[in-house]
Amino acid sequence: ATPRIDSAGQLVGVVGVGQDITEKKQAEVELTRVAADLRKLIDTANAPIFGIDTKGRVNEWNDKAAEITRRSKDEVMGHDLVAEFISPEYRDSVRAVLDNALNGQETANFEFPLYTKTGERVEVLL
Repeated sequence: ATPRIDSAGQLVGVVGVGQDITEKKQAEVELTRVAADLRKLIDTANAPIFGIDTKGRVNEWNDKAAEITRRSKDEVMGHDLVAEFISPEYRDSVRAVLDNALNGQETANFEFPLYTKTGERVEVLL
């Protein structure tokens, strides 16, 4: 909105320009719905799903990952996955696979152990 001034410098009204944003709003609602659906899919998947950031810190940990490791999402988020949850003899190889993924190289069928909160070893296929 902009003030409208006459030739004498007096305020005589306001001029406003509107824009139809109905489609934009509908797209935002749909995007929110899709994101919620994907979040639910990840959280309820029957396989452990985890994610790390570029520094190796956990930034995704689904319900199945929490179940098999007995570590809640809150307990692992922001922690270094390899340094804290992988045994020393596997750290280098797991870190290499994750670093490769961070650099765009996929690895399939890589087995490694995660350790539960109680110290039990759980074999994971990545």
